[in-house]
Amino acid sequence: MLRLLMMSAAASAVLAAGASAETLRYATARDVYGLDPHGVTDSFTNIFTHHIYEPLVRYDAELNIEPALATRWEVIEPTRVRFFLREGVKFHEGQDLDAEDVAVSLMRMVNEKSPMKGNLPGLKAVEVVDPLTVDLILDGPSPILNNYLTNAFIMDKGWLEEHDAVAPIDASQGEEGYTTNNANGTGPFKLESRRPDAMNVLVANEGWWDTPVHNLTRIEHTPIASDATRVAALLSGEIDLIEPAPLQDAARIEEADGVHMLENAGLRTILLGINHGDTLVDGNVEGNPLKDVRVRKALTLAINMDLIRDKIMRGKSRNTGSTIAPQVRGHTDALDARAPYDVEAAKALLAEAGYPEGFAFNFNCPNDRYVNDEAICQAIAAMWAQAGLEPRLVTEPRQMHFQKVDNHAVDVFMLGWATLPMLDGFSVLSAMLATTEGEYGTFTPAGYSNPKVDELTKAIATEMDGDKRSAMMVEALGLAKEDYVWIPLHQQPMSWAARDTVEIPQAADDLVRLWYARVAK
Repeated sequence: MLRLLMMSAAASAVLAAGASAETLRYATARDVYGLDPHGVTDSFTNIFTHHIYEPLVRYDAELNIEPALATRWEVIEPTRVRFFLREGVKFHEGQDLDAEDVAVSLMRMVNEKSPMKGNLPGLKAVEVVDPLTVDLILDGPSPILNNYLTNAFIMDKGWLEEHDAVAPIDASQGEEGYTTNNANGTGPFKLESRRPDAMNVLVANEGWWDTPVHNLTRIEHTPIASDATRVAALLSGEIDLIEPAPLQDAARIEEADGVHMLENAGLRTILLGINHGDTLVDGNVEGNPLKDVRVRKALTLAINMDLIRDKIMRGKSRNTGSTIAPQVRGHTDALDARAPYDVEAAKALLAEAGYPEGFAFNFNCPNDRYVNDEAICQAIAAMWAQAGLEPRLVTEPRQMHFQKVDNHAVDVFMLGWATLPMLDGFSVLSAMLATTEGEYGTFTPAGYSNPKVDELTKAIATEMDGDKRSAMMVEALGLAKEDYVWIPLHQQPMSWAARDTVEIPQAADDLVRLWYARVAK
């Protein structure tokens, strides 16, 4: 789960390239959606804002939960959990952290308009007990409340009011506000400047309440969409750390002086969601053939995942039949088993369902979100064509893609899910398999509803017995697998690259936590 990059004597190479020893120059394939910590569910954006904003509790470098803005907590009663705040914490602009900030922030996160509302389910209210104590009022017992809270960032109430920002925005829908490009948190780094799609600059928060592990004074984050340009910037010494590092360049990076790859198995499962509604978004037949489970199974059987793993993913991915990774609670070997590739069986199922000549449908994928996403979708489209289908492939930037996904304007679509922040099978059940209603089913494909899955999901949400809870998760995930709601493809590999002067942990959630990073002096 954790791999540390060891510092080498090559520090002089970075210094010669013009960076101070405490500056980390960090490049990613894309920019963040913005800096509002409650404005988007995108995990890359969330971890970047985590450098500025902090939760009550947090994951450490090995994904264990530890205190952050709260020093301790206790269950007063099953639906009331009390958190005691850390004394002396200040926001970057000098305001003191208090219970009112926590109350406003958490209720902002669960506001009906916030795309993050599903990441803190069951929260009914936050009551201020005293200036440094709050009670979270829940609609039932919550076995993974602290897991949720690791992604629930605290903002200053007065600052939000001053800038007319108490109401959240939905960045995934293109909404912007003052909080998009401005920030005021309590975290280890402060925002110095933001130029969307160009550069985000953070500087160390000298007044941070915690003892820094990092030795950074400055982080310069540059979005570089081109894989070739990003790698070239690393190899030339202009950049210290890149994420992701293209798999096709791994050997070249390893052979170069002063840099190396960081590769580990990740949690993120790449899946294809399927429209279960009454009509196709872009088809050539009446109704929606995808509502037939035989058709959905045929789509699964027609995908040669061994070929995708070996040729496109360079042998680095892990094929799966499960919606969750092996490290996540609720995973079993039976759920992980994948139906074998069989294009003739797929054709037979299509004929049995009444579509011997196939049919057309929209197939929507991002081209800048997941490892080799566009290449994977192109390969799958070709495989489906061999089964007699006509997938109308659309590949586009992530923001356009996810707007369509959010609006159910897709027939078959790609999504990656790392079960964050819960690291628990309930993440998939509540967000991707439950009937869309209220805080449930944010990403459930249009039209899908299984009453038994819903019943189990709601029971899992409040079951405090770990063994019973795990058994219910396995049952619910098994029912959904039989329904072929999603087509799991693989767990994508984590692939970063860094100069030898950089030391940083790489946890299985594939999130870059620069407050643990060090640059050799």
